[in-house]
This record gives sequence, C-alpha cells and structure tokens, in this order.
Amino acid sequence: MASYGIALDLGTSGFRSHLADLDKDGKILSTAVTVRHPLPGANIMDHLHFWMTSGSEIGHRIIMKTIDDLIRLHGCDNVANIKKISICGNPIQLSLFENIEVRDLAFAGENRLKSLGVVRPSRKAHTRKAGDIGVLSIDSEAEVLIPPAIRHEIGADALAMIMRSGMLDKKEVCMVTDYGTNAEMGLYHDGELYSGSAAAGPAMEGQSIKYGVLASPGAISDVNISDDGRLWDNMVLNDTLMPVVAAKVDPATGKEIRILDYKAKGITGTGVVSSMAMGLKSGVISLPHIDTGDKKVHLMDGVWFSEKDVQEAGKAMGAIRAGHRTLVREVGIDDEEIKVMYMAGASGTYVDPIKAQICGMIPRRLDEVYQLGNTSLMMALDLLRDDKMLDRMQDVANSISSNHIMFAGNPIFEDMYILELAYWTEGMPMEMYNEMIQMSGIPSLPEIKIPSKVVRVVKSDIPDIGKGYYSLENVGMKMHANFSGCTGCRKCEKGCPEKALTVSKTKEICVRSDLCLGTACKACEMNCPEKVFKFTDLKVSL
Repeated sequence: MASYGIALDLGTSGFRSHLADLDKDGKILSTAVTVRHPLPGANIMDHLHFWMTSGSEIGHRIIMKTIDDLIRLHGCDNVANIKKISICGNPIQLSLFENIEVRDLAFAGENRLKSLGVVRPSRKAHTRKAGDIGVLSIDSEAEVLIPPAIRHEIGADALAMIMRSGMLDKKEVCMVTDYGTNAEMGLYHDGELYSGSAAAGPAMEGQSIKYGVLASPGAISDVNISDDGRLWDNMVLNDTLMPVVAAKVDPATGKEIRILDYKAKGITGTGVVSSMAMGLKSGVISLPHIDTGDKKVHLMDGVWFSEKDVQEAGKAMGAIRAGHRTLVREVGIDDEEIKVMYMAGASGTYVDPIKAQICGMIPRRLDEVYQLGNTSLMMALDLLRDDKMLDRMQDVANSISSNHIMFAGNPIFEDMYILELAYWTEGMPMEMYNEMIQMSGIPSLPEIKIPSKVVRVVKSDIPDIGKGYYSLENVGMKMHANFSGCTGCRKCEKGCPEKALTVSKTKEICVRSDLCLGTACKACEMNCPEKVFKFTDLKVSL
C-alpha cells in the first residue's frame, strides 16, 4: 500500500501544497494552491485581529476547512494513505494552524502580556497527530511535522530562507528577503542575524491590484521594453509556471501583436514590479501619475494598471526599502557593505533583480543576487523527505544569535517610511528625498550599482509541480448572521468594497471569509442605518 505525504506552505496571501510519494523518496505527484488566504483581511495583522475578536474557534474552522479542501483537490486515490503532513510558514500562520496562543505575537512588551495573563507557548520543533489539530480529510493518526521558530518573532519561513540560501556559510554581509504580503527580511553580519518584518501589503502578491492574481498559469509575470522602444513584451506563466513572451503591447493604447495563444487572466506581483520599473524607465509613469491618455498602463488581453495600482505598489516598495535600510542602520554598517542578496518567494523568483533595484526592493549596491524560489514550500518538502530534517532545523535555530527589530514604533523606520510615501504616492523628487533623509541623520541613497552576478537558482518559484497543478477558487467558509432590527435595506451589501456580502430575502447576512477585508474594514457595520450589524457576531455553519 502506497504512503503519501502533504507538504504545506502557509503563506499570508494563500496556501500552497505538494502531494508527495513517500515510497519514492518524496517524489512530487501534484501541486495545489489557494487563490487567497481563507481568513478575512489583507495582511497578517487583519488575520490576527479577526482571530482575537471573532474567536479562535471560527478562525480555526475556516483554516481547517481550507486545508481539507486543498488536500482533496490533489485527488489522492485513498486519503487514508496520507501518513504525514509537514508545514512551514511564519509564527502567526503556524500558530493559527495549531490553534495555540497568538497574543504573544500580537502585542509587544512583556508587561502587557503579563497583564493579559499570556503565557508564551513553546515554538520548538515538534510533531502532533492530524486528528488532534483538526485535519479531518486524512487519517487522524497521521503525523504532522511542525518546524521551529528561531525566536517567537522569527519563524520557520525565515529559517527556511536562511538554510536553503546557505547564507550562514558566506563571509560577506548578506541580506535575504521573502517578498510577500508580510515581507520577512534578515541581514547576516559578523555571525549574527538581524531580522525584521515589513507589512508590505498584498500588492507584492498581486493582490489589492485591479487585475492582480497570484502566480499561476496565464498570469502576466514580467514586461520588457521591446527593441523598438515603443512596445512592451508581455510575459505570462505557462502550464509549468515558466514565463514566456505571449504578446507585444503598446502600453499607452493597448494595441497588441499576438505571439503565443495564451490568454492573460491578470498580473502577478512580479508583473506589478516590472510594470512600475518599465513605466518609470520609459516615462509612462511619472510618480504618482500615469502619463497616458486614459491614465492606464495597458497590458495584454485588456489587463491594465491604474494610478491607484501605482500607489498600492509604491506603498509596498517603500515599506520594503525602509525595512532594509532600517536593518542596515540598526546594525551600524553602510549600505555599500551589503554584498550578497537572496530573494525568496514568487516575487523574489520571477522579478528581474535590476527592475527590483529600480523599485527599491533590493539594496542599490550589490555584487551578487540569488533568486531562491518558494523556500517555505521547499523546506516543508524537505521535512517529508528527511526524517532528520526537523531536528536539523531546531539545531540551526538554536545556533543563530538573533536580533529582531520591531519596525512598528522604530523611529528610523518611521522617518524613512514617511519619505518613501512622499516619494511614491506624492511625487517627491529624489533630490528632495535625499535632502530630507539626511536631515534625519540617515545617509542619502547611494547610486545604483548593477550586480555583477545574478543567479536564478530555480526556474520557477515552485520548481517541480508534479503531473498536476490545481487551484482552489472557493476558499474558506461562509459566515452567517441574523440581526434583530435588520430591515433588509441591503446597504451593507451595496457598501461592501469586495462584494463579499449578500443579504437574503429572509434578511440573513452571508459573508465569504476569503473575500472579506475583515475588522480592518467593517464597512458593513458603518453602512448599517439601524446600527444593528455586528461583525463579530458572524458565525460559520457547524
């Protein structure tokens, strides 16, 4: 009887998984991903807020339902043959998966935690049974492998970046970043790891963008200015997630020359970066505006990039650059001392590093750049393949002397991010930016030095998808409520910015958890004329 395993990457923007044959050295059989995160909200803090205000029981049910649906999507002949699940992700996502204490991750300061009666749970490497966690689609006795955090703030995803990159063996000063909704970053200097996490927002994953999608077949992942200097080459991901040139498009008018018969369905985070970089280079984008007749950057198949998208992308890029430079200042080195950059995640894999440099996503003076792919999913797969990997991860976690920099409330980060916002969203000239940043005691941005060595370690962010690639469109669960005093006016439904809410003829409220912006929005509550709508009263069906 065959034995299978599931490798899970629990990301802030969505989940990714492999079905692996344990009898054949963990050979990947298929890949399945969610198109969104199942919990309400656009970032990790939204997920935490929902979890704490609406209750862990609701949140955990939504996550377990999504994981069960994802496992079934693989079409495994007999789910009872799934003997192991391995997971990887940041400390918050792993804690939500296990349904353990998260308030120690939500609040800073030991006095605050003590006043709340919070006891930090152990986040060392361990195993549990699937049935104990609530994974219902497989044998309840199946083993779940849960990797360690370096410290409670530095999770298994950061550890995966560090181990998969090999940066601990480098003598040069190295920086590593996983480009996602929550941009995890680290700077390794003199035997110590300095880490931080910038709330870049969902634009880096193609979310909160008009035509944004996660990396998947048919998504525009890159654009380049053609040889004639007028048209843009549009690259889409094919069925094996490899980028291919599918059309040449005039960014000002949308007129296109078709090259391959691929239908573009949207634009990934890397496509967003490329559009910004090429727009700035060509003059199509003059921050914060788009200099075309209709104020749109046109891509293939009617996909376009708006001035609102420019601002969303700019805020993410500004947060990443402010985070990088904050680590540099906290360590006490100069920008020029960083020699090696490791880029992880889908955006870190597909984006052209030179374009990333234009957009402030990697340091401006580097010797080498390595693009690593989805190291979190790769590490989850390593856990399935190697019985000793869990202990090895714990050994590395124990060996790293780490310093975590909280960007929230950090004066260096705040000074830099304010100027980044002015640059990206208000059109502050770079000369003024540098003058202002020097007034804060921070050196101006150095001139760009193009890296002499760029290595794409893997061809795609998920190097091997097996023989099947599946996408889970209906993510999460529906939340319901009947509010006493509701008149059925449907103003909550009409005012929902994400079209996540519907009101039935019987005045029952129904909200899709994956589309909802969560407690960071609450437009439903604010638009209720009777003031009877209570977001925290929404419940999932038993």
